[in-house]
Amino acid sequence: MVWPQNRRHSTTRRLRRIFSSSLLFLASFPLLLLARQREEPAQPPKQDEACLACHGQLDMKSEKGRSISIRPEKHAASVHGTLGCTDCHTSIKDFPHPAKIRKAECASCHADQATDAAKSVHSIPGETACSSCHGNVHEIAPAAKMQPGKCAECHADEVKEFAESVHGRAATSGDPDAPTCLSCHGPVHKIQAFSEPTSAVARRNQPAACAACHANAEFLSRHKIPVLHPVEQYLESVHGRAVLRGKGAATCSDCHGGHGILPAWEAQSKVSHWNVVGTCAQCHKEIARQFNESVHGAALRNGARDAPDCTNCHGEHLILDPKNPASALSAANISAQTCARCHADTRLTARYGLPADRVPSYADSYHGLALREGSLTAANCGSCHGVHDILPSSDSRSMVNAANLAKTCGQCHPGVNEEFAIGPVHVQTSTGPAHPVVQWIRGIYWVLIPLTLGFMVLHNLLDLVAKTRRRLSRRDSGEQIERMNLWFRIAHWGVMLSFPTLVFTGFALKYPDSWWAAPFLLWGKHYAFRGRLHRAAAVVLIAATLYHFVHLAVNRRDRGFLRAMLPKWKDVTDLFNALHYNSGLRKDPPQFAKFSYAEKLEYWAFLWGTVVMGVSGFLLWFNSFALRHFPKWITDAATAVHWYEALLAAFSILLWHFYMVIFDPLVYPMDLAWWNGKAPAEHYRHMRPQYFQSLERGGLAESLPEPADAPASGGAPEAPPKTPLPGKNQR
Repeated sequence: MVWPQNRRHSTTRRLRRIFSSSLLFLASFPLLLLARQREEPAQPPKQDEACLACHGQLDMKSEKGRSISIRPEKHAASVHGTLGCTDCHTSIKDFPHPAKIRKAECASCHADQATDAAKSVHSIPGETACSSCHGNVHEIAPAAKMQPGKCAECHADEVKEFAESVHGRAATSGDPDAPTCLSCHGPVHKIQAFSEPTSAVARRNQPAACAACHANAEFLSRHKIPVLHPVEQYLESVHGRAVLRGKGAATCSDCHGGHGILPAWEAQSKVSHWNVVGTCAQCHKEIARQFNESVHGAALRNGARDAPDCTNCHGEHLILDPKNPASALSAANISAQTCARCHADTRLTARYGLPADRVPSYADSYHGLALREGSLTAANCGSCHGVHDILPSSDSRSMVNAANLAKTCGQCHPGVNEEFAIGPVHVQTSTGPAHPVVQWIRGIYWVLIPLTLGFMVLHNLLDLVAKTRRRLSRRDSGEQIERMNLWFRIAHWGVMLSFPTLVFTGFALKYPDSWWAAPFLLWGKHYAFRGRLHRAAAVVLIAATLYHFVHLAVNRRDRGFLRAMLPKWKDVTDLFNALHYNSGLRKDPPQFAKFSYAEKLEYWAFLWGTVVMGVSGFLLWFNSFALRHFPKWITDAATAVHWYEALLAAFSILLWHFYMVIFDPLVYPMDLAWWNGKAPAEHYRHMRPQYFQSLERGGLAESLPEPADAPASGGAPEAPPKTPLPGKNQR
């Protein structure tokens, strides 16, 4: 028989439903049995039925009126539900009971717990100690269900605080990581008084108790707690180290509270921005008083949320001694990092109307530069403004009030002159408000430096292009003339040794963050190496200059050097002739005397720069003397002059002197007169023919055959080839 297609499909679907229902029933049958068992009240063991015949009555009492009634369903559901009556009441064998029944002892099963409890703070109730916490022995619930309700029977205030805390809120929300009373205080039978060294929350042990959660990386990540490593940082702090040594210092609960811990962003929190000063005042009363009277404390009281509190400067958990190099308040960090965090923030300075130049002007000052190079004795922000008692300069109590500046500066500069007004302290060398003299110095050098260096670049570039175009280069026939005798070379060696050292160490002070200044920063922290080397080089330069003039004063024959160096009108015409010749506007090259205009310019500029740098440098070196005898704007002017003159001198040597003695095609690769005192005779013959002829007329030269390939240098008039006789004087 063939069934219709729809009837066959209907039967198949019916069979599938019956099969699926059967499998579902079989799979859920064990669960149904378990649920039914849970719904049915636990029944007492058979052997206890005789006892419960009497003790199961709700109103049964002893002769002394104490209830001895047992509710079998609650006993069966308790942690002791698996025990029978005689498991604990071992002295009862039959009925009627003996007249004197030995009391059941918890220690018979819980010996370790009983021993611990006897030593804990909960041993105070004595015989009722166990029931005080666990309640009716026949109805004891698991410890997890007893907290914090059972604890509240004795510690109501603490439990209330805990319930309102960040920990209690987490427990209310069902967070499985939320701490309980035992999480911090330890096992219930071992809880010790806070004053006991063995207590889990004793001062020495608190970091370990908090570390169970707050040093757990997984816990911090799971709860997105932004503060990393708080416990580890605390243990490295002055507080943590003191606590571990057994000294009195702040612990976790001193700052955050014990049971009522609140998040820092809540206004009621002990560590909130508004309360942290009061929290620190628990130990640092006098410091807190000074802070509250300071400009920062006043701003905080007036509701400025950006005003610094204790933690903004000292840190939160990693509070270090200011003498520690890693401390935010160390001499190396307080100005550049701690104070600068607010006073160099353009947003904050604009919001509160703070001067925006305080940090850069300090960094540009003598003190700031010395500090950046590693000197830890240089004055920092705290040295002048104070630390906790910072007051506006208009306050008569302020360390930077005009009437108190002499005393403040006198801490480092004894005898600072009180007759002169010290004037503005935050003065920038190149920008910002300054004394009129300093502003004049800036203006003069801002014009002088670009004009001077621009002239040097243009002059030498024209000379180089002209000589390259004419294919002029050094041709050495072997003839030499003595250019510098030993006495001149000794002075020159002193300058060669000292000047680059001064430039290098001076710019290292101005730019201490540069990679080439790193060695000075490394050595300077211990030996002030850069400053000592800079001053030593200054002494060598001045000594070489003085030696030069003593030499000229003593040696009459060499004194002619000064006469030859005196500027003349011919030097002006030579300059214009050289520019015209190099520009192609003149066919004949200029002919110079013993010294050209370029050499005279460099010589007198060097002497002028040495005097300026020497005077300004000594005013900065002996700053206490300067402040004792001169107003402060003198040292400000000396700072500006020293900086600008250093720039001018350094670039002048690079652009002017180095071109003449190295990069000039007629002397390249180098003029060795500084080493052996000799100069090529051809240079004199072609560039200084009149001077060379004077040497011939004086009998100081003798004819030699000129090489056949000797070129005419720049069209200069030819002179008979001569070689000089040996001599001792510079020619």
